[in-house]
Amino acid sequence: MPLEAGLLEILACPACHAPLREQDEELLCEGPECGLAYPVRDGIPVLLVDEARRPA
Repeated sequence: MPLEAGLLEILACPACHAPLREQDEELLCEGPECGLAYPVRDGIPVLLVDEARRPA
């Protein structure tokens, strides 16, 4: 289930404050140095750095 466009516009990466983009069941940080992937569980973004997946 995609997030509302208005919500996605105001969300930012908690680690580097870069914009986020939605991909599958995650929100991906668009920061070139960061790139963390945050899970979306039951339609709710979990924007905790400890819960984020590091880029491969």
